[in-house]
Amino acid sequence: MKAAVVVFPGLNRDRDMIAALTKIGGEAPAIVWHKDAEIPQVDLIVIPGGFSYGDYLRVGAIAARSPAMDTIRERAAAGVKVMGVCNGFQILSEAGLVPGVLMRNASLKFVCREVKLSVENAATDFTRGYAQGQVIRCPVAHHDGNYFADAETLAAVEGNGQVAFRYAEGTNPNGSINDIAGVFNASRNVLGLMPHPENLIESAHGGTDGRNLFASLLAA
Repeated sequence: MKAAVVVFPGLNRDRDMIAALTKIGGEAPAIVWHKDAEIPQVDLIVIPGGFSYGDYLRVGAIAARSPAMDTIRERAAAGVKVMGVCNGFQILSEAGLVPGVLMRNASLKFVCREVKLSVENAATDFTRGYAQGQVIRCPVAHHDGNYFADAETLAAVEGNGQVAFRYAEGTNPNGSINDIAGVFNASRNVLGLMPHPENLIESAHGGTDGRNLFASLLAA
């Protein structure tokens, strides 16, 4: 699987994502600086987590206007798979590549802990390695992970199978509407996900529940 990781100033999870893609895919991803509109021809483009531009204005708002994002929009429209994790999810939301917005956590506090996720749509290239309804463990670390969408958008997301993961068993850490932890675009080739699957892929991490997301993409 050929992948590219897009790096913005302020991100701090890019090395984790690079390590996960390399370990599971067997090939190091290309590293693309956000000001570079040239992205290699790859199967997967990933925007990792962190605090792009220090989370000024709104989380992800400045990064969403970087030159690389124009190319990502074009690739996504052509069917290339795109994944944004944590701040990457916020950037995809601000760029209009996934529906909804990410707001300040309901507690108004940064949360860093493990949650449980239920797999809501196991019939996508991102999730086929899981069973429908399977509950997995996954760590989170964010201050603005409270997913929200207006009633019309939410109805469309729910009705079209665009919910990828929900917080399960009462572990919603941020107040997200309908316990939504990750959503797809309408074509399901773009995934925004708040938890960090790249941080639970090997025994040294304390578990491997995040590994099947990457393995699913590799198999696809």
